[in-house]
Amino acid sequence: MLKVGLTGGIGAGKSEVSRLLVSYGAVLIDADKIAREVVEPGTPGLAAVVEAFGAEILTAEGTLDRPRLGSIVFADADRLATLNAIVHPLVGARSAELESAAGPDDVVVHDVPLLTENGLAPLYDLVVVVDASPETQLDRLVRLRGMAEAEARARMAAQATREERRAIGHLIIDNDGPLETLEPQVRKVWAELTRRAADEGR
Repeated sequence: MLKVGLTGGIGAGKSEVSRLLVSYGAVLIDADKIAREVVEPGTPGLAAVVEAFGAEILTAEGTLDRPRLGSIVFADADRLATLNAIVHPLVGARSAELESAAGPDDVVVHDVPLLTENGLAPLYDLVVVVDASPETQLDRLVRLRGMAEAEARARMAAQATREERRAIGHLIIDNDGPLETLEPQVRKVWAELTRRAADEGR
C-alpha cells in the first residue's frame, strides 16, 4: 500500500485532482468529509464543539452552523486551535480505520487541506501538492465560490504560504491553467504513484 498525502491551498483545485485520482483507481480518504461526519448531530464531536463554543453555533435544526463557526474561528487563532484540538484526533482515528480497510496494492490518497499547517507530511510515503498562484486562488474563490474578497483573503491568510506547501511536496501539480491542462499532469502523477505502489508491494 502506498500512502499519499494530497494537499493544496483553498481554491487551488485539490478537489478536482482527487476526483481524477479516484477515477484512475485511487482509494480516497477525504479529511474534510470526515471532519463533517465527526460533528454530525448526536456525535461526541458535536457535543464537544458545543461545549467549547456555546449553543449559538447550532442551527435551529440542531446541526452545526458552519458559516457562524467559521466566522468565529477564522478571526481568532486561539479559537481555531481549540476547534482543531477537538476535530483533528477524531478525523485521524477515522482516517486510520478507513486506511486499514484498503488492499496491499492500493494507492491510498489522503486529501488533507491542512497537511502543511499541521506538520503531517511524515505520515505519508509521499506528498502531492496542488499548486496555484495566490491570484488564481483569489479569482476562483470570488468568481466560482461567490466569496467576498475580504473573506477569501482571510481564508488564504489562515493557511500555509505557497512556499511552505511546495517545500514539503514530492510531486507538484501546477493548476494555474485551465482544466484541460490539469488532466495530463494528474495522469502522469498517477503513473508515478502506481509505479511506487508496485515497488512497495515487492
